[in-house]
Amino acid sequence: MPDTLTFHRRFQELTGNIEQFIRGKPEVVRLALVCLLAQGHLLIEDVPGVAKTSLAKAIAQSIAGATVRRIQFTPDLLPSDVTGVQVYDQVSATFVFRKGPVFTNILLGDEINRASPKTQSALLEVMAERQVTVDGVRNAVPDPFLCIATQNPVEHQGTYALPEAQLDRFLMRIAIGYPEDMTDEKTIIADGLSRRTPEELQPVVELDDLRLMIETARKLHVSVELREYVATITRATRSHPDVRLGISPRGSIALAVAAQAYAVSMGREFVTADDVKAVAVPVLNHRLLLTPDARIQRRSSEAVVSDILADAPVPRPMRSR
Repeated sequence: MPDTLTFHRRFQELTGNIEQFIRGKPEVVRLALVCLLAQGHLLIEDVPGVAKTSLAKAIAQSIAGATVRRIQFTPDLLPSDVTGVQVYDQVSATFVFRKGPVFTNILLGDEINRASPKTQSALLEVMAERQVTVDGVRNAVPDPFLCIATQNPVEHQGTYALPEAQLDRFLMRIAIGYPEDMTDEKTIIADGLSRRTPEELQPVVELDDLRLMIETARKLHVSVELREYVATITRATRSHPDVRLGISPRGSIALAVAAQAYAVSMGREFVTADDVKAVAVPVLNHRLLLTPDARIQRRSSEAVVSDILADAPVPRPMRSR
């Protein structure tokens, strides 16, 4: 049986540590950690100045022993700047592969949609297969490999929309949003005046702890009824009148594994329909392509997912099958 008690304790330590810097956003922090513990990649999309990069840094800073690399995406960044390049070694008279920043445990991709589509595509293989192929040679990245990318909305100047294949590699897309109340706003201002940075946070879990947490989430029980519930939701996206491109089988799997991690983060030993509902919007919203009419009417993919959740019949809680 998965060690859910140990997982829950370490998860609380992680959230408590990160919330020292990311103020008033407990559910955002929870979803970000759930995404990573489901061994998925996280896309944080929001307007400038709401702590997208700070959240990514705070997560990385909380894990001792993890290698962390950062890529600041710019329009002139080349694919080889991301994955690595073959260089000629005059001593050995051979070409040697010089590894790029993707060879790390945690990759922080800042403002990913400021890079050209060609450079964005350099991440496709490593995000899906956790390897980089250069000149026909496969090079495995460290385990675990987790990518946390930030981006501004595509309406902002100087951005390139991520292609569908790239978006599908991200397990979740979340937004942070503005502070909820005056208390949080004042605390954030005080942190800024004191020049606090995420680098000041102390690690609270080891890299081996993270691996065990990932394994615990992976082993959590998902009943036949819950699998059918996930399939019902994703299949409904393919026939929805506002949707041009629905959820793929990869998206169905993503919803199930995210629900596993969310359930164990709440201290449960099996997945419930509430866990599926809690992660459905961040897991599915970036995978949907809406019809032109829906976009003209300013319909959002989040609203479509919410409509489908409201209509999908909820299975009774069962844990024995």
